[in-house]
Amino acid sequence: MHRIYRSAAIALLAIFIVGKSYAENASPVLTGPYLGQNPPGSTPEIFAPGIVSTEGWEVSGVFTPELKEFYFIRDSKESKKQEIVVFKSINNQWHQTVFSPRVGTPLFSPDGNIMLLGKRYRERTEQGWSDVKSLGAPFDSLPIMRLSASAKGTYYFDEFKRDFTGDIRYSRWVDGKYEEPKLLGGEINSGKSFHPFIAADESYLIFDGERDGGYGDSDLYISYRQQDGSWGKVINLGDKINTAGWEAVASVTPDGKYLFFNRNMTPDNHDNVDIFWVDAQFIETLKHKQ
Repeated sequence: MHRIYRSAAIALLAIFIVGKSYAENASPVLTGPYLGQNPPGSTPEIFAPGIVSTEGWEVSGVFTPELKEFYFIRDSKESKKQEIVVFKSINNQWHQTVFSPRVGTPLFSPDGNIMLLGKRYRERTEQGWSDVKSLGAPFDSLPIMRLSASAKGTYYFDEFKRDFTGDIRYSRWVDGKYEEPKLLGGEINSGKSFHPFIAADESYLIFDGERDGGYGDSDLYISYRQQDGSWGKVINLGDKINTAGWEAVASVTPDGKYLFFNRNMTPDNHDNVDIFWVDAQFIETLKHKQ
């Protein structure tokens, strides 16, 4: 299986070499939307094989709202620690740099001005991103893995517990401050619910977890907001997206076109985790089947 991925990576690298030959270890030239990758259909595909997704550990791929920056987390071969990497599109060419050591799991506010990092964040300034700041109370004492924000500024986040269980909570901005976080209902919280992604208009919530009737270690699920404001039944995203392995940490691109998520490629361990993407049309399709 690894040979297949490696061959595919070599073929893709050749596509991105423009106008001249490169040395064996040189970086390819990436141009066009989504790092120059051919968009997937309804079957998930590895994102940027050999470039972003390798035989190592890469997770949490997210674009900024203008689709000009792509961030993800990887294990550094040099430092042996986790780091956040960014690809930036400059004059239609993508350039890769190490952004920082890992701090939280990055997502972006719908307006792109805040990089959400669990219970911490950075603000976009004219000079770039600010230093890391704390969200403060009532979040600073909570074991948050991932926090997602709607256009209203409502936060949805998970609480990871030492017994490897977790629940999803939300907190609204009320009277100039964030209210005390509240648990979502039992329909969503089954004891192992993690990594929420809230749609900007709060019309749906995607998360991962282990549930009866699932396909394996961890599956991706969706729930839709009902007319009365409640959350509808939880729907498994199906066997094209979920496998017997670990699928988790999903997000939808700001243009609404693609779902990004992680898949464990080595079921017995997490040494090789890749970033996948798939056409997000299923979100509208499933809405009418609930």
